[in-house]
Amino acid sequence: MSMPDWEPLGESALLLRWGQRIDAALNAQVHAAAAAIGNAALPAIEDIVPAYASLLLRFDARHWSRDGTRDAHTALRACIEPLLSTTAPDVRRARTLRIPVVYGGDSGPDLDALARTCGMDARTFVARHTAPLYRVAMLGFAPGFPYLLGLDAALHAPRRASPRVRVPAGSVAIGGAQTGIYPSELPGGWQLIGRTPLRLFDPTRAPPCLLRAGDRVRFVAVPAEAPAHTERGAA
Repeated sequence: MSMPDWEPLGESALLLRWGQRIDAALNAQVHAAAAAIGNAALPAIEDIVPAYASLLLRFDARHWSRDGTRDAHTALRACIEPLLSTTAPDVRRARTLRIPVVYGGDSGPDLDALARTCGMDARTFVARHTAPLYRVAMLGFAPGFPYLLGLDAALHAPRRASPRVRVPAGSVAIGGAQTGIYPSELPGGWQLIGRTPLRLFDPTRAPPCLLRAGDRVRFVAVPAEAPAHTERGAA
């Protein structure tokens, strides 16, 4: 694994940055680092938050600076660097979830127009959207919103010129080179191609987010009357 740049954020946070772009290889390093740090069970680490090409660590600065010889950031970095120098991306333990999706119609009002823009019919578009095994690069924008890597380049599409005020919960959408799922009713400008009956975020559930960073996702086209369920396992 290549070593990241290190950036202190206030007194109790440290940002590890591998780059500035959306890239599957960089994201794999982020998740490998997150796993290595989590598995090490370092004391006083309060949160580990992966993004596309960076990893945020929140920690108790009082613990890491208590000996008075170094600042907290320097002490934490000295513990983490050996972990990263021996860590390689490894996705064998990632969960794989199948997400049922009703494509088109009221569930995906942008599908037909988007398929025409991409030079294909809706059936072909759906087939190409369901073919990849996506990786949850990170959660962001809203609680439980997964940014998914792996979208077929032929399906890339710009965001809508006029965002919708309300996007239904469970909407599967495309924005640029990314695909994602709205976890609750939200405003949004991504192109809506389908909807899943699954609840991606439920504050009464433990954990509240259905997906987590590093998971694998495969979309499965289902009829509108299909029951709401998901399957975990090899895809």
